[in-house]
Amino acid sequence: MKKLMILVTSLLMTALCSVSFAQSNPKVLIDTSMGQIEAELYPKKAPVTVQNFLAYVNNKFYDGLVFHRVIDGFMIQGGGMNAELKEKATLNPIKIESNNGLKNTKGTLAMARTSDPNSATSQFFINLVDNPFLDYKAPTMAGYGYTVFGKVTKGMDVVEKIGKVKTGSKGFHEDVPLTPVTIKSIRVIK
Repeated sequence: MKKLMILVTSLLMTALCSVSFAQSNPKVLIDTSMGQIEAELYPKKAPVTVQNFLAYVNNKFYDGLVFHRVIDGFMIQGGGMNAELKEKATLNPIKIESNNGLKNTKGTLAMARTSDPNSATSQFFINLVDNPFLDYKAPTMAGYGYTVFGKVTKGMDVVEKIGKVKTGSKGFHEDVPLTPVTIKSIRVIK
């Protein structure tokens, strides 16, 4: 009987550990030319967005792209252009998931988009400060806001350092770092 209890307890512990692992949020390491940033993603709150982001990560899409738009006191944006500001071909746009309860607070990752709420593809930004004006307010063109799908867990100092780089205009683009800030890679980590 004692052996049976030990076996049942072991099986139960294994099952609980497996469920716990399966339910944990994925984490990514964003390796940049200015340092490393770790972020936790929230697939329960933004399932389509996280799946989309991870598809790009798993295909090494972000490797060699840059943070092309940096505004101190606001956010850093990247994931769609190289150092010459040439856009990389993307997957199809995804449906907005901004009505998920997550807010655009300091250190959160959110999807960049055009004026069309359902236009996000690969570009994302990291908030340098709380930006409540980017939060979901209503299902209207002006009220959709921007989908938050993750948060920096390590390396916020790197994000802030990127936010302080000197910027200028390049072609039709403004707020471009004068020295490119390269995304060396983004990888899923355990």
